[in-house]
Amino acid sequence: MKKELSAIEAKYEAQKIAFGPMFFQSVVALRDLGILEFINSQRKGVSIDTIIEKMNVSEYGINLLIEAAEVLGVVEIVDEKVKITKTGFFLLKDEMTRINVNFMNDVCYMGAKAMTDSIKNGKPEGLKVLGDWPTIYEGLSILPEPAKKSWFEFDHYYSDGAFPAALKIVFKTKPKTIFDIGGNTGKWSFACCNYDTDVKIRILDLPVQLKVARQNATERGLLDRIDFHAIDLLDKDQVIPQGADVIWMSQFLDCFSKEEIIQILKNAWQAADEQTTLYILEPFFDNQDYPAAQYSLVATSLYFTIMANGNSKMYKIEVMKELVRQAGFEVIETYPLIGDSYHSVLECKKRL
Repeated sequence: MKKELSAIEAKYEAQKIAFGPMFFQSVVALRDLGILEFINSQRKGVSIDTIIEKMNVSEYGINLLIEAAEVLGVVEIVDEKVKITKTGFFLLKDEMTRINVNFMNDVCYMGAKAMTDSIKNGKPEGLKVLGDWPTIYEGLSILPEPAKKSWFEFDHYYSDGAFPAALKIVFKTKPKTIFDIGGNTGKWSFACCNYDTDVKIRILDLPVQLKVARQNATERGLLDRIDFHAIDLLDKDQVIPQGADVIWMSQFLDCFSKEEIIQILKNAWQAADEQTTLYILEPFFDNQDYPAAQYSLVATSLYFTIMANGNSKMYKIEVMKELVRQAGFEVIETYPLIGDSYHSVLECKKRL
C-alpha cells in the first residue's frame, strides 16, 4: 500500500516536476562534459577543487552541476568529497538509461513544448524541430544527427533483445515465407535469414524505409532471399499480398491509433488463409516485471504524441488482444516477456 504523502512531501514532488527539464539538462551536461565519468573513476571520492583542477570546466560550472547532481541523488558529498551514487552509476553505465537519455535529449526534448498542441490537434506538432514530415516515419532515414542515431539505437534496443526467443517461436512450424510488416531497416529479416537458410522474406514498408532495408540487404548478400513491397498501410486501397506462412509485426502496431490498428489487422486478415500465423511482438506497459520498464514505456507514449504521429501509444496487453479480435483474428497463444526483453508475443490465427 502506498504511503500517503504529507503536504510538504507532496509540494516537494510537485517541484520535481516543475524543474524537471532543467535538472535533466544538468545531468546531460555533467555526463557530456566528462565530469560524471571523472567522479566515477575516483572510488574513494574526490574534492571539488580536484575536479575543477582536472576538468576543463569553470569553477562556476563545476559547482553548479554538482549542486544539481547532489539534489537529484546522482552524487553525494561525504567529508567534503564527491562520490557517485548508484543512481549516478546507472546514468553513466547502464545501457537502457544511456539510450533513453539520448533519445529524450536528441529526439524529443526540443519538441516536447508542443505537447499541448499535439494533444489538441492530434498531430505530432513537435516534429517540426527535426523536419517537415506528417509523421516521423517518412523522415527516419534522413533525420538530422544526432537524432537519427539516437532514434535507431532506441528502436533497436527495445526490439533486438527479444529476437532470439522470438525466432524460436516463429520457426517452430518451419515457415517458408515470412512477411515482415513495417520491416524498417531489415534487422528482423536478417535475423530470420541467419536462423533458417531456406526461409524467404518479404519486407513491407514505406518506400523511404525500403530504400534503407534494400541497401542493408545488398551489403549482406541477401537479395536472393529478401524482396521488398512498398506499401502505406494507412491507405485503405493498398493491400497486403497473399502467400505468407507468417505475417510478422514487430513493435509496429504501437505506431498507430486503435482505429488504424484495426484497419491494418483487417488488411492482414484479407491476406491470410487458415494456415497463416500472425505474430505481434510488443512491449505492453502493463505487462512488465519492473517499475522502470513501465515508466519508460508510458514515457514512450508521450514521444508518439509529440514527435511520431500524434495519435499512437504503448498499449495494455488486453487492449491489443481486443483489437486483434475486432479485426477477425483470435489470439491462440500468448508468450509473455520472452527472453531477456520487455516484449510479449501474441500468436494469432484467422477466424473463419
